[in-house]
Amino acid sequence: MPNFNRRLLVVAALGALALAGCSKGGGSGAVDSADMTLGDPNAKVKMVEYASVTCSHCARFNQEVFPEFRKQYIDTGKVHYTFKEFLTPPNEVAAAGFLVARCAGKDKYFSVIDAIFNAQQEMFTTGDMRGVLLRTAQSAGMTEQQFNACITDEAALKALNARVERAIKVDNITATPTFFINGKKVKEGEMTMADLQAAVAEASK
Repeated sequence: MPNFNRRLLVVAALGALALAGCSKGGGSGAVDSADMTLGDPNAKVKMVEYASVTCSHCARFNQEVFPEFRKQYIDTGKVHYTFKEFLTPPNEVAAAGFLVARCAGKDKYFSVIDAIFNAQQEMFTTGDMRGVLLRTAQSAGMTEQQFNACITDEAALKALNARVERAIKVDNITATPTFFINGKKVKEGEMTMADLQAAVAEASK
C-alpha cells in the first residue's frame, strides 16, 4: 500500500500545480479522442459529464440516476454521452481507478467505472483502496501483475494529468460532477432525472 500511494502521489502534486494555474475562462466541454463515450455520435443532443471515481456525489448520480438516463436516452440514440475524467481527493486513488478502467479496454471501461463507484463506500470505510481496485481489475480480466504495471504507468499518468489540467484551465471545471449539454454548462453538482429530461428537451428543440 505505501508503494501504491508513493508512485501515484506525482498525480496529486501535478494536479495541485494545475489548480494553481487555473484560468477563469468558461469552456465548452469539447470532446476529444481520448474521452470515453456512449451512444450515437450523430445524436442531436450531446452530453458531457466531468466526474471522479472518488467523488461521492458522482457515485450517487451513477447509481441512482444514470442507469435510467442511459436506458431512456443513450441506448435509444437520442443522446451521445461523454465521460471526462477529473481527480478529486484522494487524487492518487482516483487516478489509479481511471488507469485501471482504461487498462481494461474500451469495451470494459464503463463497467469498471461503475464497479469502482459501487465499491467507493467500501474503499473509504475499510481504507483498503488497493485491495478494492485490484479486485475490480481482476474481475475485468487483469492479473495482479498487469494491475501493478497499469497503475504505475508513467506515460498513462502524464496523459491523465494533461486531461485534468485541460479541464481546469480550458473548461474551468472546479467541481464534480459538472454537466454540459450541447456545449453549454447546465449544472455543477448532481442532476435529477427530471433535470436531465428538461435539459435534453430544451436541447432537442
